[in-house]
Amino acid sequence: MYIDGVNLSHLVVHEPGESYQSQTNINRWIEVLVDCPGNLGLFTYRLPAQLEIKPGDILTVPFGTQQMGGIAIRLLPQPNTDIPIEKIRDVEDVVSVGFFPTGYWELLNKVSTYYYTPLIQAIRVALPPGLLGRSQRRIRLTSLGKQSGKKEDTSNYILTQQISPTSTFLSSSAQQIFQLLQAQPAGDYSFVYLQQKVKSAHRGVRELMRFGLVESYLEPPRLTRPKLQKAVTLIGTIDSDLTTRQREVIEVLRRRGGELWHNELLQICHTTSSTLKTLANKGYIVIEEREVLRTEQGPVVTGDRPKSLTADQSTALARIQALDGYAQVLLHGVTGSGKTEVYLQAIAPLLNQGKSALVLVPEIGLTPQLTDRFRARFGNKVSVYHSALSEGERYDTWRQMLLGEPQVVIGTRSAIFAPLPKLGLIILDEEHDSSFKQDSPIPTYHARTVAQWRAEIENCPLVLGSATPSLESWVSLTRDRLLTPHSPLSTQNSELSTHYLSLPERINSRPLPPIEIVDMRQELQAGNRSIFSRSLQAALQQLQETQQQGILFIHRRGHSTFVSCRSCGYVLECPHCDVSLAYHHTEDGAPQLLRCHYCNYGRSHPQYCPDCASPYLKFFGSGTQRVAQELSRQFPQLNYIRFDSDTTRNKGAHRTLLTRFANGEAHLLVGTQMLTKGLDLPQVTLVGVVAADGLLHLSDYRASERAFQTLTQVAGRAGRGDDPGRVIVQTYNPEHEVIEAVKRHDYQSFSTAELEQRQALNYPPYGRLILLRLSSLDPIQVQNTAQIIATALEAWEGFEILGPAPASILRVANRYRWQILIKFAPDELPNLPDWEQVRSLCPASVSLTIDVDPLNIM
Repeated sequence: MYIDGVNLSHLVVHEPGESYQSQTNINRWIEVLVDCPGNLGLFTYRLPAQLEIKPGDILTVPFGTQQMGGIAIRLLPQPNTDIPIEKIRDVEDVVSVGFFPTGYWELLNKVSTYYYTPLIQAIRVALPPGLLGRSQRRIRLTSLGKQSGKKEDTSNYILTQQISPTSTFLSSSAQQIFQLLQAQPAGDYSFVYLQQKVKSAHRGVRELMRFGLVESYLEPPRLTRPKLQKAVTLIGTIDSDLTTRQREVIEVLRRRGGELWHNELLQICHTTSSTLKTLANKGYIVIEEREVLRTEQGPVVTGDRPKSLTADQSTALARIQALDGYAQVLLHGVTGSGKTEVYLQAIAPLLNQGKSALVLVPEIGLTPQLTDRFRARFGNKVSVYHSALSEGERYDTWRQMLLGEPQVVIGTRSAIFAPLPKLGLIILDEEHDSSFKQDSPIPTYHARTVAQWRAEIENCPLVLGSATPSLESWVSLTRDRLLTPHSPLSTQNSELSTHYLSLPERINSRPLPPIEIVDMRQELQAGNRSIFSRSLQAALQQLQETQQQGILFIHRRGHSTFVSCRSCGYVLECPHCDVSLAYHHTEDGAPQLLRCHYCNYGRSHPQYCPDCASPYLKFFGSGTQRVAQELSRQFPQLNYIRFDSDTTRNKGAHRTLLTRFANGEAHLLVGTQMLTKGLDLPQVTLVGVVAADGLLHLSDYRASERAFQTLTQVAGRAGRGDDPGRVIVQTYNPEHEVIEAVKRHDYQSFSTAELEQRQALNYPPYGRLILLRLSSLDPIQVQNTAQIIATALEAWEGFEILGPAPASILRVANRYRWQILIKFAPDELPNLPDWEQVRSLCPASVSLTIDVDPLNIM
């Protein structure tokens, strides 16, 4: 059934519209690309008579003992002669029809080839969850296993003693698995999870099964389906054979337009299902199931009309609208210069032409504010697509895109794969943001790179918008032009189809906020030991008096970075990662909690030092919780809202918190990087950066670029309304070149200096990188494997190898991590080895991730 030697990178799926006659005897076989790790070929299946299947359909097929998702690739007049017909199995079901047109398939092939990822993995990341379902092997406690863990159970005393999890009869791996299952209320975990947590999980499970303590079972695929709901439709007229109750039901239906949902009608009429069933039998109504679309419901917004544009905005808009076909545009506009209004007016004529637009933003937190602005302008033509939606919402939104109606889709990086036909424009807002890059799982794609390919395939413009463009975009889209502060506001290179457009001023000529740099060393010398400088304290006091609003930025969440013993210096660390535990303050009177920000391990805060039993434990460093706590102590009259990943975990939390702040329910918004990304809050007059130094001193060649972008962006939140803004940046290193450039709002000088350093070291954008990440539960095996791979790579030419070396945090979630960095010229991918050959050097216990163009190398 397996066909070897198929080159998937050049497969072309037929257009969905091609016909297929299921009644005929031809093409009764189909080749399917199955979503099964480790199997990179096509598999032949028989077409059941009751199913009509076309290339590009998403299927469920039997595979070994499981059921898995797959893509129908091509119909066959007869199966391969090497396959016995009696061994060919039937397709189970069709999950979705009419997908994967040629252009879309070409895009997925590019992702697969460029990021060295199996094609099925690229397909998986493009589809909404629940379409490529897969049965899952799970392990659960048997009744004997559940009883064996109960100390009070004496009925099977002898057997319990023999198979106790602490007994020497069980190996270490079996004991760990047994304890994990007993700690879980249902006593049930997927085998994949157990493999991640326990070394030699295979042996441990087999051992426990031999004792009868656990059993293995196959969980069937959980496929997302359309949501159906009963609806009642009026079809008859009132007649004499109806009871009073039945006449009331008919009258309610008539007043409500002849249609109501079944449950709603029962509630309004205070009647029962049997009454409605009787009316249906008499022919007065029809009860049928109808699909209910699960889409994100935003608040009702008032309509909005296009705003008057500045001269710079008008020039930028005219240039974008004049583009015909593929082109790349860098829209470099300072914070508050009106980039969003340019987007809106560029999209409007496209919708009238029957075309669609795709708008990508880096964070889910940005989508509520941006979505409201777009819905005010375009109404119900706007859809949202991101990972915080439920599976049903993503599935229904995805299917709505396939209908071909002109629409605007706003989403995070995964929305670059949104199946929009007739795509007329792609926009990446805040294009510099690292959230557009996926680190794991594979493919490790960058939405900006994929957007460039998609714009080229769809033959439409791509607009990259930012106040602080990434250096890659800056060099790529300003190549062959020497841009200085006095250059033209717009330039172009017709040969490369690249355009540079500038918005150097804010709307209504509002000034950029002045930035005050506070040297915290001088604050200490003056006796101020508060986390707030005297300047920031005065500004906060003034905020309280004038009843204005402000933002406090801190780059870490939680209360304190680490907890240390003042007697012996012991630092409380995560037992699963090589990092310290951060202190999180929940609420007054609640237990003090220590949490790992890498694996989410948590424990209560001890009263005494685990090493020397000293009671003198001290919190060090500051997070959003500590800043908020200090605010309450020093400024009890100032109301604040925390805005970080701890407070925005629940669905809709981003919108709720921002709405509360916009409505004036708090003086201050205290948060992390989320606050830096394009939020438009006109009433904010003060921005305080509590500690800029945590952004500067990181062992990453991109640290300076990220620090400049973050500080410039957060400073840009101030003074966007009628009142002037003010920014206070606290630092222990005021002479740092990044701090100096931020103070002057000077992207030009910063980028020039930073690019000189990058060019000297041959780092992006002047060089390219591929990062190999290896991890395993076994520290020796992963180190040896990294060395073997590095040695094998030395046989190839055309690139430089750095490493192998341990990751900056060696152990995360009990997995030891090593890295190999490959550096090469920027023009094209080098003559790299066969990656399947490289993967073959990894034993099953070692995981290898190939990250092309990595942004995070720590």
